[in-house]
Amino acid sequence: MNQMKFKLNLLLAVILLLAFGCRTAPPPNLTLSPESGTILKAGKPILINLRNSIKPDSIVYLLDSVRIGSKKDSSAFSLQTDTLKVGTRLITARVYEGGKSQEISTDIVLLSAKVPDEYTYKVVKVFPHDTSSYTEGLQYADGILYESTGSYGTSTIRKSDLNTGKALKVTKMDKKYFGEGISVVGDKVIQMTYREKVGFVYDKNDLHLISTFENKVGNEGWGMCFDGRKLYFDDGTSRIWFLNKDNYHLTGYIDVLDDKGAINEINELEYIDDKLYANVYTKDTILVIEPKTGAVLKRADMKNLWPVSARPKDYDNINNVLNGIAWDEKGRRLFVTGKKWPHVYQIELVKKTAR
Repeated sequence: MNQMKFKLNLLLAVILLLAFGCRTAPPPNLTLSPESGTILKAGKPILINLRNSIKPDSIVYLLDSVRIGSKKDSSAFSLQTDTLKVGTRLITARVYEGGKSQEISTDIVLLSAKVPDEYTYKVVKVFPHDTSSYTEGLQYADGILYESTGSYGTSTIRKSDLNTGKALKVTKMDKKYFGEGISVVGDKVIQMTYREKVGFVYDKNDLHLISTFENKVGNEGWGMCFDGRKLYFDDGTSRIWFLNKDNYHLTGYIDVLDDKGAINEINELEYIDDKLYANVYTKDTILVIEPKTGAVLKRADMKNLWPVSARPKDYDNINNVLNGIAWDEKGRRLFVTGKKWPHVYQIELVKKTAR
């Protein structure tokens, strides 16, 4: 009986294996180019060439499973890339012939069309900052600096006076949570956690906890910002997720790439003049990103904002890195700080001149 069951299980496994192979193997009479893994730059049309041994009735082309056009023959299909999201994109040709259809797919990596403009900075003013604040999220709203601080056992969400650095209101988190990115949304403040997959909703005025929600998006919780319609949220990779502002469910995403490849460890986020500003973890760098495509438009070198030579000899420079971007939309002021830094800097980004 056991031997019979073994034979039946083995036969079933073989059938499933054959069926899977038939589904995934490309049709022998079709080839599609560009070849899988081809790296291309956005801005120029991509010619998609289908070679087949049959005369099709029609061919439908799809990008990431969304129809982008069709043809009646096998001549090259031109894919315009000016407004496409950068990153890995799946191209599929669905061939119809004699009432039947078959598909073949290829994937490409689309890079940013141009080299990011290089910027440096000018310090306009320096404000005090609480050196106990391991800054994970920063936002300026209605004259108040909102800040989320991390580390297990000492994580908080707080409201501070920019000019004095003094906390106006502090809500401590349970010791099991590590505070991360925040966003002010209407009369609420949304806060994510690092690895706990939990989000918190606070009253904007007194920071009392209103509710919690399960974060089902991304590997971890890192930075967050709000554009007035949707939330942007990252997880330590090169991906920035879009979340519904009311229920925090996933609505889309972009991948962040420059002209050379993906930028990993995108961290604290801010939305400024229709662009995303982002820290890169452990880097003295701020990126300016096109939120529709994920392409890096500008790269700002923030080295020596708080010079290492000016820091205490025993200071933890490895962990206490640049992190925190806030924008005063009404006053047109840009603020940056770092984890446990003694200063919040008001800066202006200045384009580097060619030598």
